[in-house]
Amino acid sequence: MTEMKDKPLSRFLDELAGKQATPGGGSAAALMGAQAAALVSMVCNLTIGKPKYAEVEAELVALLRESEQLREDLTGMIKADIEVFDRLMACYALPKAGDAEKAVRNAQIQAALRVATEVPLACAGACAKAIALSRVAAEKGNLGVISDAGVAVMAAYAGLKSAALNVQINAAALKDRAFAEAKLAELDEIMRHAEDESGAVYRIVQAKL
Repeated sequence: MTEMKDKPLSRFLDELAGKQATPGGGSAAALMGAQAAALVSMVCNLTIGKPKYAEVEAELVALLRESEQLREDLTGMIKADIEVFDRLMACYALPKAGDAEKAVRNAQIQAALRVATEVPLACAGACAKAIALSRVAAEKGNLGVISDAGVAVMAAYAGLKSAALNVQINAAALKDRAFAEAKLAELDEIMRHAEDESGAVYRIVQAKL
């Protein structure tokens, strides 16, 4: 089966718009983050090797390595989100005729919900990292493509906020409240400075236009 990342964009959007539950918002969030990382890479690639930016070249080379690894990670999360949601839907479809079947079904649902909370949490963390990388691109990158650093931070912020919704909806359905609250606390920590940082990077870009 062709992986989502290997399908044409039009096919992905068709499936996103379709009647199936996957791909859905979690995959879209990962894609937003991956686009942010890719834009950071673009700024790096169009800065490295330019004599005007020789003083920051080493930093941009290092940034490029980070952004490309992050792009790979986030691209993989598109598939991970589809897999975990499909697993969860399969659990909801399990038989529930008697008490024994209900017990098995409920246990499977709860196990799937734990993973369905952790996958978008990882995506949120990766998007937060993309925000941080976009700041370096905005501060050090080629002025000719500085607006792309701004698009990167906005895509990363959208991905982060979107992933957060998926963490929250799945955590709300967990019976293990200690686990759920721990994951929500992790999310709060990730998001603590995201809005301020995103706005700061956006303003850096605007000031350079």
